[in-house]
Amino acid sequence: MLNRTDLKSKLLSFLGSYSHVLLIAILAGLMVVIPGEALALTNGQEGGGNYVIIGTLVDQQGIPVVDVSVKVLSIDGTELLGETESQEDGTWRLALIQLPAGELQIKIEHPRYIPQTLNLSVHDLDNLNEVGLHRLGETTLDWEINAGFWAATLIFLGVILLIAFEKLHSTTAALTGFSALFLVSYVGGAFNPNFFIFSFERGLSYINWEVIFLIMGMMIIVAIIEATGIFQWTAFQAYRLSSGRNWLLVIILIAITAVASALLDNFTTMLLMVPISLQIGLALGINPLVLIIPEVLASNVGGISTLVGTPTNILIGAYANISFTDFLVNQTVGVIVALVGLTGFILFYYRKEFMKKSSTISPSLYKKLEENARLEDSQSLWKAGIVFAFVLVGFILGESVHLAPAVPAMIGATVLLIWLKPDVHQMIIAVDWTTLVFFMSLFVVVGAVQEVGLLGLVASEMASMIGDNLPLGIFMIVFGVGAISTVIANIPLTAAMLPIVDFLTMTIPGAHSKVLYYALSMGAAMGGNGTLIGGEANLVTAGITNQTNTPITFKGFLKVGLPVTFITLCIGFIWLLIRF
Repeated sequence: MLNRTDLKSKLLSFLGSYSHVLLIAILAGLMVVIPGEALALTNGQEGGGNYVIIGTLVDQQGIPVVDVSVKVLSIDGTELLGETESQEDGTWRLALIQLPAGELQIKIEHPRYIPQTLNLSVHDLDNLNEVGLHRLGETTLDWEINAGFWAATLIFLGVILLIAFEKLHSTTAALTGFSALFLVSYVGGAFNPNFFIFSFERGLSYINWEVIFLIMGMMIIVAIIEATGIFQWTAFQAYRLSSGRNWLLVIILIAITAVASALLDNFTTMLLMVPISLQIGLALGINPLVLIIPEVLASNVGGISTLVGTPTNILIGAYANISFTDFLVNQTVGVIVALVGLTGFILFYYRKEFMKKSSTISPSLYKKLEENARLEDSQSLWKAGIVFAFVLVGFILGESVHLAPAVPAMIGATVLLIWLKPDVHQMIIAVDWTTLVFFMSLFVVVGAVQEVGLLGLVASEMASMIGDNLPLGIFMIVFGVGAISTVIANIPLTAAMLPIVDFLTMTIPGAHSKVLYYALSMGAAMGGNGTLIGGEANLVTAGITNQTNTPITFKGFLKVGLPVTFITLCIGFIWLLIRF
């Protein structure tokens, strides 16, 4: 048997004897690789080379532009010397083996932008020959208003109008827009390249999966908590605490709804609060809408104080990297004051209804209300409460370790599924897939108008109007978005406004505090109170009451919602000026 010393000696002897064979093998391997690399360099592709030209491409908002074709040609444009495409950060790099004697021409082309041609002079080439590197710096591309631009714009406006006038379900409208975009891009683009908007892969890149998984996780958690009956129990306790005083009852219900909307989401909160409020209102002999309409108004306002309180906040938080704590710290005081103003108006507007003496509830009816509000499973409630508390802690502490809010939400949902072992099929059904499909389709539709430059043009116009005046910028976002939200559902509006607010944040001095994002949050949610079609929670509530003898009418909601919108927007605007 060989020992270690003998084995080492024989190995060195073998390598010495056959070293020439190993050298030939290595050289042969290099010969296989080098021609391919040399061919790439000769064709001017990215990689090594004697002479390198680099640059960066951005749009009019300063956002990097990807997949732009960059070609190096002879000065007469007849000979292609090299070609590449811009990367995710907008940068491009071309390596050339040799330089021509004359000048060079760099042609920049993309279907969405006006083509540009840059010339490298003899002097530039002399420097490139000496240094081996030439930096072109940043080149701004101007959007081209062509057939694709108008197609994307019309499709986007069509989706908004279909949702606003309820001609189609919001999800169907968004899917229609989604399909129309790719129909125009691939069918229309086959006949005329100007119709091409974006590829399917590019369209999907606009979907914010963090938002999708955050909503999914929270839906599962809420479905499990809902099954315990805690929300109905809380509403019934509000009735007991009021002791027949209607004005006190509505105050308590507004407070409960606002807090629940901050921790869950506003349309889920209304799904849980409306049925029991209907029963209590009828039992007291008052119009149930004097309880329900204040609740839905409070849900839209109260949800602004946290990341998960409204769908619009989820969109804003994911886009602008605003955490659960950021929303809590920067918006809660303004929200509380707005809720006080809202409550004051409600007490005044419905004063005759609240002054009515409550009917005495019969023992049998009281017992029925109590049974409907009974806690179904206290053990599950405690377990769900513990997990939900940890999820909230994850939201708050996650920002310190760059943890996306979707992660604690999905972990919490998974832990509850394992710990409580509910019917998984029922939990999956409880996830509102209609809403998730709506969000995914909407992201693509909004991405299209961002791709063709419509949102950029709007942002540029707003920036020129606002100039360096940050208070004016806050005012325009709060009241402008708030006014539009009264007639256009706030979710698609918020999604469309995010790139615009992003541009304004970069251009207006002092806006780096992200105050304009908070202005968007307040404008979209508070403005949604203006009309019945302004917010998801409004539509959900109207859908439930339409099945009863006391439906919410468009006119009836408008009379209450519009003044509340004005009051809360004013308070929100003043708070943002004070806070920032």
